[in-house]
Amino acid sequence: MKCDQLSIFLENRAGRLAEVTRLLSEAKVNIRALSLADTSDFGILRLIVSDFDKAQKTLKDAGFTVGKTTVVAVVVDDHPGGLHALLEMLRNASINVEYMYAFVQQTGNNAVIIFRFDRTDQAIELLAENNIQTIPSEELSKL
Repeated sequence: MKCDQLSIFLENRAGRLAEVTRLLSEAKVNIRALSLADTSDFGILRLIVSDFDKAQKTLKDAGFTVGKTTVVAVVVDDHPGGLHALLEMLRNASINVEYMYAFVQQTGNNAVIIFRFDRTDQAIELLAENNIQTIPSEELSKL
């Protein structure tokens, strides 16, 4: 299952990230997962949120450059080697992980990791064939 991720361009200056979190807080949008990658001049903030459309509109209306990216939320066994087994399976199928980051989940049995693949549809098929659970956007925002 595919998930919608907000990708927000941020100038690398003090307080810019706080502007995003303030706007989302005021809009009653919960941040479920995030990743921030930066250079000396700018950063890309990637978010999984409780209400994608509301968050996107709120941030665009405030002048932020906001994009929509397709990612996959994968349930990974939370034990030594759990992530490695998944990555080996993807490597053997020549599916590249462009980036990934963790999702905070309430239970301790599994981890949820957000993946951006170079071949998303093929990755989803491979995961399904191997009985690896993915989580759709509407469920992910409720965890």
